[in-house]
Amino acid sequence: MAPAVWPMDTDRLEEACGIAGVFLPSRSQAGDAARTLFFALYALNHRGQESAGIATCDGQQTYLHKDMGLVAQVFNEANMAPLHGHFGIGHTRYSTTGSSILRNAQPYLIETFHGPLAVAHNGNLTNAVQLRRELLQRGVGLTSTSDSEVITQMLAMPTVGGSNPLALWMPTGSWEDRISAFMDRALGAYCLAILTREALYAVRDPWGFRPLCLGELDWEGEKGYVFASESCALGTLGARHVRELAPGEIVRVDASGFHSNRSRRQEAPNFCSFEYVYFARPDSMFEGQTVHHVRQNLGRYLAREAPADADLVIGVPDSSTPAAIGYAVESGIPFSEGFTKNRYIGRTFIQPGDHLRKMGVSLKYNPLYSNLEGKRVVMVDDSIVRGNTAGPLVQLLREGGATAVHVRISSPPVRWPCFMGIDMPTRAELIGANAEVEAIRAQIGADSLAYLSLEGMLAAITADRRSRLPSGHCHACFSGAYPVELKEPFDELTLTARPAPSDRT
Repeated sequence: MAPAVWPMDTDRLEEACGIAGVFLPSRSQAGDAARTLFFALYALNHRGQESAGIATCDGQQTYLHKDMGLVAQVFNEANMAPLHGHFGIGHTRYSTTGSSILRNAQPYLIETFHGPLAVAHNGNLTNAVQLRRELLQRGVGLTSTSDSEVITQMLAMPTVGGSNPLALWMPTGSWEDRISAFMDRALGAYCLAILTREALYAVRDPWGFRPLCLGELDWEGEKGYVFASESCALGTLGARHVRELAPGEIVRVDASGFHSNRSRRQEAPNFCSFEYVYFARPDSMFEGQTVHHVRQNLGRYLAREAPADADLVIGVPDSSTPAAIGYAVESGIPFSEGFTKNRYIGRTFIQPGDHLRKMGVSLKYNPLYSNLEGKRVVMVDDSIVRGNTAGPLVQLLREGGATAVHVRISSPPVRWPCFMGIDMPTRAELIGANAEVEAIRAQIGADSLAYLSLEGMLAAITADRRSRLPSGHCHACFSGAYPVELKEPFDELTLTARPAPSDRT
């Protein structure tokens, strides 16, 4: 088992997961589905770096390999060779609900009355504790602390009940029926890639919190299908981006082709605004627009709301660069690079000593003295979470010769935790929830500090939207307006603790 990668930047939020699914023509070679999934996950590795896994099926048997580490560390020629089959699913994980251990790695694969079932999940169920308790009360054994295993076991359950206890175990209903029954009960974020002996399923929750898209492959003259969390994975595979799955959509791909259904549950769309701000790769496309273009819009709106008297605009590499470019274009202040980033430091397995930990930002960034010396600088970043990175970055710019540093943030202050699939600190750890802007400015040592307003962020996100899907964006981490009911507080400790005596049967 590979050790966890040391996180160099503790002020960054982490996405929960990336998922992918592929269905190739049956005459494809035995390992083609697994190799296709490997490259899809490789393109999605920014969405999770703790573990990775692939499950495949040849129509008879199901095969699985998963382990801790980056995609390229988990898979090699030897362990991919047994992954036979022409369809399968893949997962790359960053833990939110459930700790970072191998038993929480995905996909989950279980044997059911209806045949093998493998599930890969991106998101977080806000009623996971309640659903987990119900499974335990019904005698279902659970081996992990992840809400994704709860989903897997719920999908394996029969869809009928009633007063007759034996009715609980009647093997009725199709996979579509069981998926719909799960969606009737589930609250929160869940994009699912589901593998059975006969078909591949892709599911997006009725709110559309997390992204999921569909692509088509030309596989030696025959059509293949790909599902992925982001369209950047489709581009890596040479697949044609067809569309995003609609909120509440259930898609089945099998030997007879492509089939789409909608769940019974209908909710107002609430796509995660932080996908645009930070999480997604800039070349991915959501709602008919590239993420890079939206981030430039965020910078433009920021320049209108919070101008600065400066000589140079820089971004904090890499996610903030498009916003910095947009700020520079709108303000007329030249854009240049102010930092050199060591893109490999976050992948080291060597643990730093205490002194080097305190120098964490210096390990990852170095100032470009020739660009900064004697300049008044606007430093554009996408967010401030805990507030422990912005200050050292400001100090690095001053050490690089900047005479003034104006910090501009291309999103509103993060004031509330997320329960829809983001690894978010508690409210007590969020600097935006515990300090006013002026106090934060003083703490990080900037000459001025300004955030993009909530209204400005939403306007920038929707300014060039080109999608037939209904519009709506979740901004709970900025506003505290949660789109779903929070049944009861939960975190990893909630799921790993022993149940109370009243919960045990």
